[in-house]
Amino acid sequence: MVQVITAKNGVRIVTEQMPHVRSLSVGIWVNAGSRYETKEENGITHFIEHMLFKGTKNRIARQIAEEFDRIGGEINAFTSKEHTCYYAKVLDHHGELAIDILADMFFNSLFAQEDIEKERQVVLEEIYMSEDDPADDVHEKLWGVMFPDDALGRPILGTPETLATFDEEMIRTYMAKHYGPQNVVISIAGNIEESLLEKVEALFGNYEASAKSIVSKPSYPTFTPGEIEKLRDTEQAHIAISFPAIAVKDPKMYSFIALNNIIGGNMSSRLFQEVREDRGLAYSVFSYQSSYEDVGTFTIYASASKQNLDSLKQQIDQTLFDLVAGGVTETELENAKEQLKGGFVLGLEGTEDFMNRNGVNELIHQNHRSVDEVLAKIDAISMETIDELITQILLSEPAIAIIGPENE
Repeated sequence: MVQVITAKNGVRIVTEQMPHVRSLSVGIWVNAGSRYETKEENGITHFIEHMLFKGTKNRIARQIAEEFDRIGGEINAFTSKEHTCYYAKVLDHHGELAIDILADMFFNSLFAQEDIEKERQVVLEEIYMSEDDPADDVHEKLWGVMFPDDALGRPILGTPETLATFDEEMIRTYMAKHYGPQNVVISIAGNIEESLLEKVEALFGNYEASAKSIVSKPSYPTFTPGEIEKLRDTEQAHIAISFPAIAVKDPKMYSFIALNNIIGGNMSSRLFQEVREDRGLAYSVFSYQSSYEDVGTFTIYASASKQNLDSLKQQIDQTLFDLVAGGVTETELENAKEQLKGGFVLGLEGTEDFMNRNGVNELIHQNHRSVDEVLAKIDAISMETIDELITQILLSEPAIAIIGPENE
């Protein structure tokens, strides 16, 4: 059962007791992602995520790594377009040490200039690595087409130009704005001792918001159709096609996930069967949904040799046309429901899975459905809702990005 405690400063502590395990996972979730950056700040949310591992007033960077290695634990972090999460997974009796180190990183990181310069180069290499991979780069180009005038369309990693400007003052200013207690959720799942909860509240329940602190709010950007093509000397052409879709709180969200499964979310999907299995036009073809607080997208990706690119695009178009004209079958819908239920339950096998689920739910929904409630929502998906989404999404004009060799 999920329980939520709100500390006096507004920090929310979400717990799920799992007495049958001997581990626990704890995450500091911050409602700060790349979409809340200004143009000049692009990439700073991700850069801060890196910098929190570079040393504090109490520990050098090596100590942070060694303390977790010594207890057989794991520590990591990630940045998305809407959130940042710093998390650890340890044996239950090391829970207090884990939260102590995470709190030290959160409150006491030094942001020394020497470390900033080193990490600037590390992130620069990460940017270059992403640009070198056309399967990654095509999606970055696609977001730039979809939301050209909004931070949602800019890369999470930032650019070499913005990265070069980051310094301690920019970091501390950004954190003062976005790391206030009203934007923070501590999520813990596993075999939780009462003393751990007391420690978490003592560490995170008393700090005050800066005078610069703000509550991160969505911008409701407008989806922009269009096309971009980038010529590269690669063996394959990579194509990504995206349509405007629904936001994460939309009541049709479970239907959207089911529709994605039917179109291209797995090996039995229409795109996989018709593009790869039946015609051999591509090795990699799939679809996925992206939903945020205010907007959403539905994206199809595939890669093929340049001589097959036109045939690939025609087959994707035909598959989508058939869906619009004839809808999905009862068998497809029932299979999608079972896939969703299986994926959901099997995805809750470890403490980290529960910690992630609860952290996201508290940040976005402030609501925690039980497993049975989620399964009932999936069972309630109707053919009518699926048909509505097909019309709403697939009849929209898409955004398209292509990276690859010149198509003669």
